Amino acid sequence: MVRIGDIGERQLIEDFKSFIRPEGMIGPGDDAAIVGDGVVVSTDIVTFDRHFPAGMSYEQFGWYSAAVSFSDLAAMGARPTGFLAALALPLDLEAQAAYDIMSGIDQCCEFCGTGIVGGDTKTGPGIVAGTALGSMDGRHPMTRSGARPGDVVAVTGPLGSPAAAFIALDLGVDAPEAKDSLYVPIPKVAEGIAMADSGAVTSCMDLSDGLGTALNTICASSGVGIDVEMDFIPRGPWVDEMAEAAGKPVSELLLGWGGEYELLFTADRDRLRKLYDAELEFSIIGMVNDSGHPDLVEDGRRTRIPYGEYRSRRGQVLHT
Repeated sequence: MVRIGDIGERQLIEDFKSFIRPEGMIGPGDDAAIVGDGVVVSTDIVTFDRHFPAGMSYEQFGWYSAAVSFSDLAAMGARPTGFLAALALPLDLEAQAAYDIMSGIDQCCEFCGTGIVGGDTKTGPGIVAGTALGSMDGRHPMTRSGARPGDVVAVTGPLGSPAAAFIALDLGVDAPEAKDSLYVPIPKVAEGIAMADSGAVTSCMDLSDGLGTALNTICASSGVGIDVEMDFIPRGPWVDEMAEAAGKPVSELLLGWGGEYELLFTADRDRLRKLYDAELEFSIIGMVNDSGHPDLVEDGRRTRIPYGEYRSRRGQVLHT
């Protein structure tokens, strides 16, 4: 008997795709689906036992539960138009905690320029299943499959702070800037829209599962390879300090963890000016080639970048 734990989440999704009947302009395999006349849809599940690290408030948990889906819209270049929140909460949870979760969801929706349009509530172990709705407004969607040899590879902001935050929690270190990136991730909605508007971006993906996984996914989806320069990857607060404290290489925090909500993208070198003209902040970290896989170039050495393994610890639930 083959169990889910034996094959892993990534293979499970690939197996699903082998027999389900896809629907829409863009279906399973990208950050979000596009159906009908440019309607963009993405859904995610967050749980108390997996996504509630020590120190996170219920309000922040609510924000997080919405941000993860809005980040998928951002990766497509979509404008958010609504959010549905389905909550399955324990009967012994204080009512104020439920109000705080919904308040956090609402605040994230407001930040993204939209609101809550519906949802559901049930008794359960502590789950929020969120569905973000968006519109392309005539823009061409950014997908994972358009990268071409010669394109530049870039990210929209510094990386590694969520990994640093988890280490800080383990070690009892106060690292407020890093913890903020973990507790209140910012969906790059405005950046995604600007990128799609520019016409310069050839592929895009959010970094919720980590840079290593995103690089491998772009390579597999586009049929290309990527060289990433270690020294070019921008580092967030506390990354170097926590890597040293934990005795881990900095590259592990930058590549092998999840919880990032920046965007990874490839772009046509001849059209980069359009991104600069849009005043988009980004860092070029490498180049697309035809090797078929991502490599890290560090101190003159080249090593294969594996799929990342989200190393977050099981969250400490704050209610009893």
